[in-house]
Amino acid sequence: MKLLGAILAGGRARRFGSDKAHAFYEGERLIDRVGRALAEQCDAIVVCGREEPGFDCLPDRPEPGLGPLGGLNAALHHAASHGLTHVLSCGCDVPNLPKDIAQVLSGEGPAIVQSQPVVGLWPAETGEMLDTFLASGERALYAFADHVGARRIAFDPPLININAPEDLPPKA
Repeated sequence: MKLLGAILAGGRARRFGSDKAHAFYEGERLIDRVGRALAEQCDAIVVCGREEPGFDCLPDRPEPGLGPLGGLNAALHHAASHGLTHVLSCGCDVPNLPKDIAQVLSGEGPAIVQSQPVVGLWPAETGEMLDTFLASGERALYAFADHVGARRIAFDPPLININAPEDLPPKA
């Protein structure tokens, strides 16, 4: 398996109130923390949905404003055109991404983390299915996961999702 790690970071962070990708968690920017965790298990890393210095970046596909599926679609097509077999996706706001998440999610077909569907392992060829799904007007990540028969994997303890400043640990 040749993996593209995709940080989905095109959201507006309205609930957070500022750019949460640049918020600090245990002394490290969230986007850097996720990038490091993905780099330890992927052959290449991209940030989807925004320009981020220090990373290779992809615009959402086919256009901005499609939510996480726009970033995932860009990553799937990039992986397929660069000889990578799978995309390991994660939002920029999951600071406790396990270092073996690709191995845990591997198996037959796509898989998502049950409580965090933005964290998933997707065969690159699902990009064509996502093109059709988006063209139909659908935007829900869970609906696409169901559409392609993604397995749902539970984690205990669950993965953290930073949606608001109060979700960050207090500064020491």
